[in-house]
Amino acid sequence: MRSRAAGSFFRAVRAAASRSASSLAGDGRAILSAAACRHSAVAPSLTVPKTWSHSAYGTLLSTAAFLSAAAYTFQDQELSAAELERSFIAIKPDGVQRGLIAEIIARFERKGYKLVAIKLVHPTKDFAEKHYDDLKGRPFFNGLTDFLSSGPVVAMVWEGQGVIKYGRKLIGATAPLASEPGTIRGDLAIAVGRNIIHGSDGPETAKDEIALWFKPEELLSYKKETDKWLYE
Repeated sequence: MRSRAAGSFFRAVRAAASRSASSLAGDGRAILSAAACRHSAVAPSLTVPKTWSHSAYGTLLSTAAFLSAAAYTFQDQELSAAELERSFIAIKPDGVQRGLIAEIIARFERKGYKLVAIKLVHPTKDFAEKHYDDLKGRPFFNGLTDFLSSGPVVAMVWEGQGVIKYGRKLIGATAPLASEPGTIRGDLAIAVGRNIIHGSDGPETAKDEIALWFKPEELLSYKKETDKWLYE
């Protein structure tokens, strides 16, 4: 999908080289207005003096306006065309003990993501070491694995467009005090060693973590009635 969108964008660039300034500006206005209508109630205005149609300077600026609008649309199309993906999310022992399970699940649900697997488990020390295998050798490795295996963990898999990247934004920075207000850690945690939640940091990590924590038959695929109100 990305390659098709990119191809359309670069065809627009080539076409722009042979277009008049007034024509380009008109198309630029149309593209910007259409894009704005998708994201706000007010469309932007773009005014290009008629005298620009015979000016090299005017052609340059009008071309820039057209290409900027085309780039905006290209990015918007790429975002809306994102494929569904899955991310592993775990509520750590501190989140469970503090009664934050419902709060954390609600934040992902309000965003529109779909819960496709969930279970309450008490990981062993060996299992925790497998989970944090990429951090083996770090000075804090033992502390991490000791803590993850210290009590029940809510293991989950969430599905949706952009769930890996945006799920991390919902969670916040590793250090809660560096997290923005409105994020899970920013609102609900203080110490980095008690940051209540884990989320996959990329597609490969998500794939590995889901395979570690869940059997294939534990992952569900189903339709929600709300999907049609979330995705185009």
